Amino acid sequence: MVIAASHSNEGRRQEHQTRLDTLKSAAERNKWGQFATPPELALSLARYAQSLTGEGVVSFLDPAIGTGSFYSALTQTFTSKAIKAAIGVELDPLFTETAEELWGPSGLHIVKGDFTKQEPPAERFNLVLTNPPYVRHHHLSGPEKNRLKTRVAESLNMEISGLAGLYCYFMLLCHDWMEEQGLAIWLIPSEFMDVNYGSTLRRYLCERVTLLHIHRFCPTDVQFTDALVSSAVVVFRKSLPPADHRIRFSFAGPIASPKSEAFIPLDTLRRSRKWTQFPATTTVSDTGDLTLGEIFTIKRGLATGSNNFFIMTEVDAKRWEIPRQFLKPILPGPRYITTDIIEALPDGTPAVSPRLVLLDCSESEETIKTEWPRFHEYLQRGRAEAVHDAYLSSHRAPWYSQEQRPPAPFLCTYMGRARNGKHPFRFIWNRSQATAHNVYLMLYPKSRLHEALTNHPELAARVFEALQSITPAQLLSEGRVYGGGLYKVEPKELAQIPARAVLESIDGHVRIEHQEKLFT
Repeated sequence: MVIAASHSNEGRRQEHQTRLDTLKSAAERNKWGQFATPPELALSLARYAQSLTGEGVVSFLDPAIGTGSFYSALTQTFTSKAIKAAIGVELDPLFTETAEELWGPSGLHIVKGDFTKQEPPAERFNLVLTNPPYVRHHHLSGPEKNRLKTRVAESLNMEISGLAGLYCYFMLLCHDWMEEQGLAIWLIPSEFMDVNYGSTLRRYLCERVTLLHIHRFCPTDVQFTDALVSSAVVVFRKSLPPADHRIRFSFAGPIASPKSEAFIPLDTLRRSRKWTQFPATTTVSDTGDLTLGEIFTIKRGLATGSNNFFIMTEVDAKRWEIPRQFLKPILPGPRYITTDIIEALPDGTPAVSPRLVLLDCSESEETIKTEWPRFHEYLQRGRAEAVHDAYLSSHRAPWYSQEQRPPAPFLCTYMGRARNGKHPFRFIWNRSQATAHNVYLMLYPKSRLHEALTNHPELAARVFEALQSITPAQLLSEGRVYGGGLYKVEPKELAQIPARAVLESIDGHVRIEHQEKLFT
């Protein structure tokens, strides 16, 4: 049985947390996924756990104990008689030493090591309360991902995307550590609710456990001061879901008194691709209409690998005597585009400021050195700055050539913030011959829409008007949101938006009945 910890230990814990945080740079803590849980939030989740467990005794597990914020909250909420056992797992030696010093005397047992490499003990746990490490997939090596994916497959017979963050593996592998009917409360990034690589976690929550509650914090209310991440609390019991089960979804405010909530049928949740639409909506619509992806080819703008080197003003291009045939007009970022229609100058370049060009050349460096020595100097400057060794550049031949992204007549901004009623995304009608880099999504009409616009160019204005009529709610329901109110929409997400308004805009030139035959 756990002995009640002194409340003064929480003050000492916060002091140690501050000290340990200063020992690593922000980049190092990001790589480790070490973002400390605010004490007030840990305490509110412990109280929520107590409201769900009632008078029973708990055996507590935190697979990422850190300095023990959740254990501290547990001892402030549950009586010592109610805590049967408590175990924390921690990889970082500095944190294990601190946690042992603070909480070892009160009965917390620390397991030193990587949780994903531990074998579940004989005695399982009926309360998991944790904030697992938020380690992005690009900080996991290939062999490490393979090991983790293998463990998930062996434990749950489920496949998981290599793009998943470490917290996904933590949650899935913790399944074998829990008692039947055990309660789990996870504080994790809300991104899993929408992204493709979160599909395994969503399926687990729908099929393998009884999902009780997901509370999503308002994106502008960032829970972690040192991480720009939108957070969610996921609550479930280790048991198969009952028939006609409904899940509580809540949004904004504290979990005990959210600003909005709704109970979503499990069947609705299983059919939904985007969970962040709840609780604002309680149904999943399936109209059968065509989507933007069926009438447009949608691609991210081109990625140069080093915009500062490959994108320059026309003045700089002249100064380095770069021949015109190796330069393409390219649009500046959205903040420089003051109107939603980009007109073309007589030579096809965009009537915007600044006027930028993209370096794209297939000639050899030997030829460039002979024919255009000043241009060769510029390339040598890029080599001195290791531009040629960057990932994208090193995979191109030659390294100063670019992927092909012809001008697109319609664009959508890739990300933005919703502040003061401002729409985070913009559609833009590009009437110039400029391409765009990867802060834009490029919409290329295909099939009959392309034919209609080719034969009747005047229809482009109607199509653009229809694109602008797409509501913020539609775009936000398909996009994703990050901490601080930063919204992002990927090509596949934009492709899911219904295209009825676009089709109606060209009715009379292209028949819209039997749409699937006309546009696919």
